[in-house]
Amino acid sequence: MKRVRFAPSPTGYLHLGNARTALFNYLFAKHERAILILRIEDTDLERSKKEYEDMLIEDLKWLGISWEEGPDVSGNFGPYRQSERVDIYKKYVQKLIEEGHAYYCYCSEEELELEREKAISEGRAYRYSGKCRNLTPEDRKVYEEKRIKPTVRFKVPDKIVVFEDIIRGVVEIDTKEFGDFVIVRKDGIPVYNFVVVIDDALMNISHVIRGEDHLSNTPKQIVIYEALGFDIPKFAHLPIILGEDRTKLSKRHGAVSVRALKDEGYLPEAVFNALSLLGWHPKEEKEILSKEEIFNQFRLEDVNSSPAIFDRTKLRWMNGVYIREIISLDDLTKRATEFFEGFGYIANFEYYRKVMEAIRDSIETLLDIKERGRVFFVDETIFSEEVIKEVRLEENFYRVVQTFYEKVKDRETLSKEEFKSITKEIQKELNIKGKALFHPLRIALTGESSGVGLDLLVDVIGAERTKLRLRRFLEYFG
Repeated sequence: MKRVRFAPSPTGYLHLGNARTALFNYLFAKHERAILILRIEDTDLERSKKEYEDMLIEDLKWLGISWEEGPDVSGNFGPYRQSERVDIYKKYVQKLIEEGHAYYCYCSEEELELEREKAISEGRAYRYSGKCRNLTPEDRKVYEEKRIKPTVRFKVPDKIVVFEDIIRGVVEIDTKEFGDFVIVRKDGIPVYNFVVVIDDALMNISHVIRGEDHLSNTPKQIVIYEALGFDIPKFAHLPIILGEDRTKLSKRHGAVSVRALKDEGYLPEAVFNALSLLGWHPKEEKEILSKEEIFNQFRLEDVNSSPAIFDRTKLRWMNGVYIREIISLDDLTKRATEFFEGFGYIANFEYYRKVMEAIRDSIETLLDIKERGRVFFVDETIFSEEVIKEVRLEENFYRVVQTFYEKVKDRETLSKEEFKSITKEIQKELNIKGKALFHPLRIALTGESSGVGLDLLVDVIGAERTKLRLRRFLEYFG
């Protein structure tokens, strides 16, 4: 059985890069009928917080990603938080030391810094000198009597590490490039490159799918796998995500976390769709894909090794397609309710549904409801100086509104069909059409020069509120 994992650190919001990694693990699991594990890498005790873990889980579920094993579900390979696996790590640290694959290092930060500075001055890459590699028991005793807390370093063999990356092909790295590295810090906390090997091995992970920023960690992890006699998983390193300016995706490119996109009114289906295309593309020229289509077509071998570009404009367009064409009106209204309420637009579900039906073709995110939806909730129109000047100058402006009001003032209902019928009557009576007719009515009813169709507006707000707005206009300019 193939098994993959997504292993985030709970030190902040779910970044789009991590979300894409989680998604590609999920897509692989769906396509291959594999097991997906969620593992929380919280060995950074200072920065890791339970509230971030809760938000990570919440955001992953919002995005539509599920897992078979993890801290919130049962599984036979737990615990699924690294902070709860410390005793397991200690056992394997001791095993490496006893078998001569690791050793205690008593070098101080000052000593290491001097080594680093010397390497820089000589124009070479720094690697640990191995000063403590062959300490005798007597040497160690001297350090221990001075109560110097050691780190534990892995004794790296002198070799070329070769592995085949599913996305990048054959990768070769000489261990001389990194030398003996720390696997346990002075405070006793094991570090990433060690614990990830133990966790992946004991959880029977068959494929490690992660970002290319981990590529340099892979040879370090492979030599640990080999020292402990563990099976080495297959690796796939996903391309980096860049902004539209071809620089690494960061806050200057706008929202870069899943939570921020959610708050900006993006739909999870659209974000899921967009993230799936960051580095991978289906064989046919099609960008709007259902989850089932993505599951069926996704293959790690088809992921591009070149950097992926996060195109916010395309995401916004894609979100608009989901709003207009894919999500049902009732479902869309349910999701939009918190946005309506957040903007202070208070009504019942049925009214929200009518508004969404009227504006869904003109919005691309639910945040657009603030501007597009305002005319359905705010009756007290504020006229700008430009509008006031325009009304005063245009001879027929006031007359058009007054004529329309006279035709509706006794009506108890006003549907979009009735609106169209009345405007046709006015066209004939006043011998005007197009902008000369509809622009005055739009200004009177909304105070704006453009927006939702007036027939849709009056159909939603009804006859009484339409008459109220018309009266206010006529009183203001009368």
